[in-house]
Amino acid sequence: MVDSEGMDKRFDELEVGDVMSAGVISCEPDTPLRTVARLMVRYDIHAVYVLDPDDAKLWGLVSDLDLVAGASAGVDGRTAGESAITPLVIVAADDALDHAAELMSGYGVGHLAVVDPATRVPVGVVSTLDVARAIAADRPRETRLLGLRR
Repeated sequence: MVDSEGMDKRFDELEVGDVMSAGVISCEPDTPLRTVARLMVRYDIHAVYVLDPDDAKLWGLVSDLDLVAGASAGVDGRTAGESAITPLVIVAADDALDHAAELMSGYGVGHLAVVDPATRVPVGVVSTLDVARAIAADRPRETRLLGLRR
């Protein structure tokens, strides 16, 4: 994990796995949006995976921004499936973090699904906040070598 005090890699050296949130909180497509909001609050997260109930495969993702958009359209009666981002933009844990940032910017999304490349099973999520933390912690190589702080 990257922190502002002990970072040992520059931003352009980081991989998604260095900053992602590991683990998955999920729901089925027919889950009420209000229940998705409760999951976000309960687990202090900003995105919930939507998994296909028949085969448990990754189907979509509801972010906090999707939840807000759903609320503005009337949350009652809306489901995770109606609000989820599909198809998902995915990365692997060993992908470069700057590549993940490019994908977020290019697709206009704040969260990327981190999947196991072999199984395509979700293993975590990387968000714009994770990227921001990495940028904030980055120090030029020269200051790291000298032990200086910015």
